[in-house]
Amino acid sequence: MDKELNVLKQETLNAIGKLADNKKLNELYLDIFGQSGKFTNLTKKLKTLSASEKPQIGRLLNEVKKELETAFEKHKSIIRNFKLAEWIDVTASGSGPSTGHLHIVSQAIAEITEIFERIGFTRMRYPEIDWDWYSFESLNMPVNHPARDDFETFFIDLPSNPKLGKVVLSPHTSSGQVREMERVKKPPIRMINIAKCYRPNWDISHTPMFHQFEGLVIDKNINITHLKGTFDYFAKEFFGKERKIRLRPFHFQFTEPSFEVDITCGICSGRGCRFCKDGWLELGGSGMVHPNVLRAGNIDPDVYTGYAFGWGVERTYMMKQGLKIDDLRLLYSNDIRFLEQF
Repeated sequence: MDKELNVLKQETLNAIGKLADNKKLNELYLDIFGQSGKFTNLTKKLKTLSASEKPQIGRLLNEVKKELETAFEKHKSIIRNFKLAEWIDVTASGSGPSTGHLHIVSQAIAEITEIFERIGFTRMRYPEIDWDWYSFESLNMPVNHPARDDFETFFIDLPSNPKLGKVVLSPHTSSGQVREMERVKKPPIRMINIAKCYRPNWDISHTPMFHQFEGLVIDKNINITHLKGTFDYFAKEFFGKERKIRLRPFHFQFTEPSFEVDITCGICSGRGCRFCKDGWLELGGSGMVHPNVLRAGNIDPDVYTGYAFGWGVERTYMMKQGLKIDDLRLLYSNDIRFLEQF
């Protein structure tokens, strides 16, 4: 039996050396060590041997099995390395980083800008760190107005200006209204101002830093129908024909009359959900520019009228049909699994 084992070992080693495919190597392994394999059949003969022969043949069986299994594993590694060398050029440069894309907010800003540019608006941007006067007083907000409290506005610890007041992180893009009037000096004005804003709020529909887009139109004989027509056009282009907008009377210091602009919720289609509560979502404020604001910008309110609106970019984008984003904070979570969807 020892002769048979040695012959089997040599034949198997020779056969292993000729193979270059894992599938055939596995087939050979089963032919040797399978349930009806050649080595298995020889092992079964052990019980037919005499008591004096069994110890010697048993040791030989173990030695041959160990040697053959080592040969199989070694050759499997050789085949694997050969395949790698065959398909991979080790001198080639490594893989570069995957190509990214614009953040969802940047995409929204680009789309909003394009829509308003089609109807004659000029894109502007004004300071994120501004004077109290531009953010509040020029907009007809008195010194004791609640929005000027440090619970609503980030004040910066810098020296005040005798005329312009304290330094703040701009709480809204409306601070660019009077700056635009100062820049143009004489209407017509048709501005869209998109910038970062800051308020100490944090919940599913607010973040401390967010973006707004501010519209300002000033000319002779501007009225509410122009404001409503602009909103209808934007809603149709940005949200789609099936969404509805409503003007809800409100009060803002810098517009008179004033309106909050609502749109049917894109998550629940107006039925009411966790995000909207009652089927409507507030886009932002709007109204006819208050005469005191026009005067602050050195424009005669007896000659010119205008309308203005300020909407959050993130909130507006979240209301797009089909997105179903019910927490604004997700936009700034930096979770690549979320961001890759857009």
